[in-house]
Amino acid sequence: MTHTPAPSAAGLLRLTLGEWRIGLVAWRLLVLQTAHPAVAAGTARYSTYRAHPWRRIEHTMESGSRLFFATSEERAREAARLERAHRRIRGTDDAGRPYEAEDPAVRAWVMVTLYEAMTAMRELSGDPLTAGELDVLYAEFKEVCTDLGVPDDALPATAADVAAYVDRAVRETLECGDQVRYLLFDMLREAPAPRRLGRLRPAWPLLRAVAANVLTTLTIADLPPAWHERFATPRTRTAAALSWTVHRGMRQVMTRLPDRLRYRRHGDAAPAAPRRTTTVTPLPRPRTVDSRPARLAAFFHQVLDQTGDGRVDSADLQAMVHNVCWQLELPVEREDVLYAAFETWWQHLRAGMDADGDGAVHCAEFVSAMLAGVDGDAGYLDHGLGPAVRALFRAVDTDGSGYLCADEYRVLFGGPRVHPAELNDAFRQLDVDGDGRINEAEFVAAFTDFFTARADTAAGVALLGRP
Repeated sequence: MTHTPAPSAAGLLRLTLGEWRIGLVAWRLLVLQTAHPAVAAGTARYSTYRAHPWRRIEHTMESGSRLFFATSEERAREAARLERAHRRIRGTDDAGRPYEAEDPAVRAWVMVTLYEAMTAMRELSGDPLTAGELDVLYAEFKEVCTDLGVPDDALPATAADVAAYVDRAVRETLECGDQVRYLLFDMLREAPAPRRLGRLRPAWPLLRAVAANVLTTLTIADLPPAWHERFATPRTRTAAALSWTVHRGMRQVMTRLPDRLRYRRHGDAAPAAPRRTTTVTPLPRPRTVDSRPARLAAFFHQVLDQTGDGRVDSADLQAMVHNVCWQLELPVEREDVLYAAFETWWQHLRAGMDADGDGAVHCAEFVSAMLAGVDGDAGYLDHGLGPAVRALFRAVDTDGSGYLCADEYRVLFGGPRVHPAELNDAFRQLDVDGDGRINEAEFVAAFTDFFTARADTAAGVALLGRP
């Protein structure tokens, strides 16, 4: 006999979202959300998921935890953070259609697909929710929507109306465009190895290929019938068999596990950056040639090109600011200062680097213009990068002490591509006076070293980890 916690103890919404097998329909959820033209346009322009997929997934999971599993105060803070982030996502797509993330209809679609994913998980496993359970789940779900400011009239009125709402959207609104096809067929096949893969890292190319094939087949099989009809993606017998086996098999396994293994644990906030008490400091490597071109190219691809499309424009620098603000929960006025400073940096980059006049900067343009700039003008970095770096320091210095401690430094530069031990080592190298903290002058000097030092022995070269 299986044990299911009573909905009254945790709420049916939390129980359903908290079960590990919700991950089986996560990619299906992303596909349906991204197929909305406004979401696809915003994703193409502003999202960092191509260049930083694991970071994007981590942020999404953290946000979901705050919205659905934390206190009402935490939910309000998260709603405010999402509002600050989304108010800048607007523009015109390739077809000339205006879009904005704050459009009530778009917000409603994104939220309803989450509810629909929960019900789909149960249906695909052969254990659908009853009509009464659907009503309870939808009522709890709409409470969250209300806290997020989604207008009630933009949502289906009742749980019974959701199926028709989704079917109509698939048939009349959704598009299977480039962003959707990338999610379905290319994203996992290109994803870098997760930092926590450990000893399995050498096997990542094989694991990635297998996982991509399975996930693509499963996701296509699980999409609604209206999707298959409209976009001619037939549900083959092989795919149907895979879906039946995976969903029903996982249900049999998960419902027999104790609660501590069946459900995810959710804290009230995002997990803190991991601490390491021991680090390995690499010996300086002698260089006989200028190491800046390779370093600048790496900076372009790993830091500047946030959207992963091989070019940098204003949206990439906005995405950099968004990533910082997302973690720091800055008030709007302080966010605006940071956004303005990075926009000034972008205008400086574009003016001096957009050699072909296409409105963007490519890697070769960035490297050649940066080298020419720092070699020809001692104050070159002060015209664009300097103000952005100073604004960044003041934003991350959340306590206003005038210094960055190691924790604040890790918040700024940490991520799935950089090992915490490397950041600890970099922090110590930048802490020139050895007082256990970095002041603004040391911070600016580190960026200057990173862009100007010809050898990898300068302290600032380790700004983002090992060179």
